Amino acid sequence: MTAVAPTAPQTPIRRVLANAGQLLSGRAVNAVVGLAYIALTARSLGKETMGVLVIINAFAQFLGDVAHFESWQTVIAYGTKPLADKDLPRFQQVLRLSLLLDLISSVVGVALGVLGAWLFWEALRWPPGMSGYGALYALSIGVMTPATGVGLLRLFDRFRYLAAEQAVSSFVRMIGCAICALAHAPIQYFLLAWAAGAFASFFYIAAVAVRDLRARGLLSGFRPWGPTSRGLPGVWRFALSTNFSGTLEVGFTHVLTMAVGAILGPVQAAYWRIGKQVADGMAKPARLMVPALYPELAKLRAAGGQRAMTRLAIQIALIGGAAAGVLLMVSLLAGRWILETVMGQAFGAAAGVMNWQVAAAAIGVMTLPLEPMLVSMRAAGAALIVRLVVVIAYFAALFPLIRTFGLAGAGAALVASALALGLGMYFMARLRLARLAADEGLAAAD
Repeated sequence: MTAVAPTAPQTPIRRVLANAGQLLSGRAVNAVVGLAYIALTARSLGKETMGVLVIINAFAQFLGDVAHFESWQTVIAYGTKPLADKDLPRFQQVLRLSLLLDLISSVVGVALGVLGAWLFWEALRWPPGMSGYGALYALSIGVMTPATGVGLLRLFDRFRYLAAEQAVSSFVRMIGCAICALAHAPIQYFLLAWAAGAFASFFYIAAVAVRDLRARGLLSGFRPWGPTSRGLPGVWRFALSTNFSGTLEVGFTHVLTMAVGAILGPVQAAYWRIGKQVADGMAKPARLMVPALYPELAKLRAAGGQRAMTRLAIQIALIGGAAAGVLLMVSLLAGRWILETVMGQAFGAAAGVMNWQVAAAAIGVMTLPLEPMLVSMRAAGAALIVRLVVVIAYFAALFPLIRTFGLAGAGAALVASALALGLGMYFMARLRLARLAADEGLAAAD
């Protein structure tokens, strides 16, 4: 009988790359389909009308991000122990609270969106007659982030369904935009197609989450009314802080698009949005290492392996640096050709600002292990402070730069902010590592 050699355990870097590869398989489809529906929209509407649609979408997504509670984090932080202990009443209390947070987010977000569309359409450079369509589009804010469903699926380790979430939205948008393109439909029908994608994604996640809850018997006797935060210490502070951090990170992109549109007009906003879409798509495979990096750093931190954490972060940074160099080279050499081939000749002018956006994305890829390291060392507050300072400085410089240098000014400011964010995270990580090393030395001396 032939002996089977034991399989060598995977190293942290191998696990990170393997998990990132699994995530990449789902996101790759979304990247292609997402680019397809944006190309259909751009080619059908032209750069001026496309810019209007982009600004309306950015307006809705920004308000959705501002109002949105990161309730998926509440589900994980407060629901993991009750689930493991089979404490059904407590788990249902966490679920009830998370659903309440989502309801508050939806009502506030939709109200702000509808009101803002009627009051600020001129400031946002929407053409006359678009405020009503913008208000209708704002109804999709209520379903833009199925946070409770996302939290439940992460808690149940159902990541393969989460990988399809964005693809579902993009497929619906692509089909809708293709129909609109064939029918030579006006902008309001393209807005309808984009909104339909948000609704499809929401109902997909909700259906999968409810199915899993029922299969596990977690909905037995569940009532939507009853205790929410009682007996969950610090839960509201936790919910508000994660909401603020998420707003800073995600809302940043949409504010930029609106700022460019308000100062330079819809055409330049379309150039900015398309360049950002391509830059983000190019950087996405490398960024998928981040969700795979968090659990590995957490394990190393729990084992007291500060040196192993640093080694893993350096390995990821080197891989990210190589990827960043390739990204920038492709953009510089073939950026205009890519835009003109995919979007049409009229959008080749976006190549200049896209190079700035790709450079900023490349810096982000090179420095991507730093924030997960800080969070894993229980220094999430330090990471938030760095991000807040950089965002404030960026917006202080953004408007004068746009007025003086146009899109190039916005792009240069984006590169500077990416560099400042990386440097700030680096120095915070060094300080934290030094403190942990000192604590370990004191403990050893005792």
